[in-house]
Amino acid sequence: MTRPHMLVIAAALGVAFSQTVLAAPAAALAGNPLATASALPFHYPAFDKIKDEHFLPAFNEGMRVQLKEIDAIANSKAAPSFDNTIVAMEKSGQLLTRVQTVFYNLQGANTNDKLDAIDSEMSPKLAAHSDAIYLNPKLWARVKSLYEKRDALKLDAEAKHLLERYHTDFIRAGANLSVADKEKLKAVNGTIAKLQTTFTQNVLKETNASGLVVDTREELAGMSAAAIDAAAAAAKTKGLDGKFFVAVVNTSGQPPLAELTNRATREKLMALSLARGSHGGEFDNREVVLKIAKARAEKATLLGYENFAAYSLEDQTAHDTASVNKLLTELAKPAVSNAKKEAADLQAVVDAEKGGFQIGAADWAFYTDKVRAQRFAFDENQLKPYFELDNVLTNGVFYAANKLYGLSFKERKDLPVYNPDVRVFDVFDADGKQLAIFLADMYARSNKQGGAWMNEYVSQSSLMGTHSVVANHLNIPKPPAGEPTLLTYDEVKTAFHEFGHALHGMFSNVKYPHFSGTSVPRDFVEYPSQVNEMWAVWPEVLGNYAKHYKTGAPMPKELLDKVIASKKFNQGFMTTEYLSASLLDQRWHQLTPAQIPTDVLGFEAQSLKDMGVDFAPVPPRYRTTYFSHSFSGGYSAGYYAYLWSEKLDADTVEWFKENGGLQRKNGDWFRAKLLSRGGTDDAMNLFRNFRGRDPVIEPLLERRGLK
Repeated sequence: MTRPHMLVIAAALGVAFSQTVLAAPAAALAGNPLATASALPFHYPAFDKIKDEHFLPAFNEGMRVQLKEIDAIANSKAAPSFDNTIVAMEKSGQLLTRVQTVFYNLQGANTNDKLDAIDSEMSPKLAAHSDAIYLNPKLWARVKSLYEKRDALKLDAEAKHLLERYHTDFIRAGANLSVADKEKLKAVNGTIAKLQTTFTQNVLKETNASGLVVDTREELAGMSAAAIDAAAAAAKTKGLDGKFFVAVVNTSGQPPLAELTNRATREKLMALSLARGSHGGEFDNREVVLKIAKARAEKATLLGYENFAAYSLEDQTAHDTASVNKLLTELAKPAVSNAKKEAADLQAVVDAEKGGFQIGAADWAFYTDKVRAQRFAFDENQLKPYFELDNVLTNGVFYAANKLYGLSFKERKDLPVYNPDVRVFDVFDADGKQLAIFLADMYARSNKQGGAWMNEYVSQSSLMGTHSVVANHLNIPKPPAGEPTLLTYDEVKTAFHEFGHALHGMFSNVKYPHFSGTSVPRDFVEYPSQVNEMWAVWPEVLGNYAKHYKTGAPMPKELLDKVIASKKFNQGFMTTEYLSASLLDQRWHQLTPAQIPTDVLGFEAQSLKDMGVDFAPVPPRYRTTYFSHSFSGGYSAGYYAYLWSEKLDADTVEWFKENGGLQRKNGDWFRAKLLSRGGTDDAMNLFRNFRGRDPVIEPLLERRGLK
């Protein structure tokens, strides 16, 4: 996924104005490294100089300066023009954009109590700041007047699209509301921002507090000796000497469930995972969820929409709730049917072993590995020795990018990092010129948000003269010192996926910051990253990185063949857990203010039942109270986006196969027609320009075994 930041209009005004106004921060922020753009290559952040105490004054000064810039635009006596209004807004807020970008990236990847406190303080202030811009009547009048005569302005395609985008953004932000309703909207926006921050922080703190604690090594039987030793060390750091602590990740399913032979331990871990945020205590998110759902519904009503989902989807490629509901409900029945068939296969193994129990959520991963071993004569643990992290990254992910796009990578140790585990690479284009800087932050930490994501510290823009500084974040458990980092197959796919987002950012070739990189509709942004997953098992790529970490021997062809043959295996489970979460996300956000329930878990259970996905052995990938995609703001009413994008992805994979696969001509075409274009055109136009037609769904159905 990509991690969106809170909305700020990026960057300054005309030259004369910039020189007078932008001189102010230097005095107000004397000695603050955020006051000016970093002097490091590509404005790479000076992490070694940036301290927690620098953020708050820089935030406040950044907002002050941008509002002064915006006030000058809105009150200009010159007639509105594209340059003195739209371009000027694009250039406004450079200080705030810089501060905000560094802060939120660090707060997601390397937070602490001070950063969390700043986040809590700044969230409502930043919402109010955005409102002060988008609800400025004089500014709106200038944008509107330009929009109404846009065809006479003789703008190029990107500039015209930018003007249209600003017009849409202002309307969706409430620019057409009455004065009274604008005040109501400001209050609601502040409430939403504050609640989303609370939800996010609760999820991280609850996840850290919810690890499984056991008394004996025997209870962790099935896990490797190194993993059990790591659990003992983790317990010791928490003052639990002699015990063992197994951390949890943010999804419902937990990786150790595939290994633990002790069913009681599996059930404890699963129950603990599913209960997060809903069992009382200071991190309980149930009331927070209800307040967020109500506030979002109220915002939608104020803006003239039936519900928040209708408001959110209007601006996506899906456009409306009917389209999303149709996609999800059409797939739900065959997905659950497949999951039940898979459950029967698992139950057969349990019965054959005289287990004496019905397969449950805690058992699924463990017995899935057994069925996989029976059916394909291998299990996931056979793969891990061939998936060493550095090999996967440099000889897999980077190798594929070199073959497809001509990119090359050079690691550098001289740039500062915010954590010693972060690696930094210069990225060079096929012509030898440096294209970007890439950060790889691969390991899990207790102060790092769960999941995997890409973000940008600097976005490409020819207007601003900037190049991309992008980062990928994964949450791979760090092994004990001296031990290799061996990945699961899913972690390998995730590495390729997130690098697909990174490519989208690095290849950006746009003029205006508004359109840079992954600034595309949410249900389109996952598409290029999903396409990049295909190279993980492409024979030439896999053969280059899948080598035994001890011997260097390549993965045997018969094992590779089994991996490929098993790609449709367990798709009923994977599709059902994803659809359950997606349907929950829609259900919460298709409520009116009067329909908000009082019982979060009761509403969740009834919703799953109503939608036909209440299959206990396959819980939603995220339950409501730790569903950060949905309730932290980034993918609100938009979790369906992964599946929507996968329709485009599956069709694109077929295109690559039809055209010879891993070849420069194919990569160059994909880059030129889509990856480099950012948000400069309607997203589906970009797809059509690449593919030559609209997408078809058959490749997706085939991939997921839903035909």
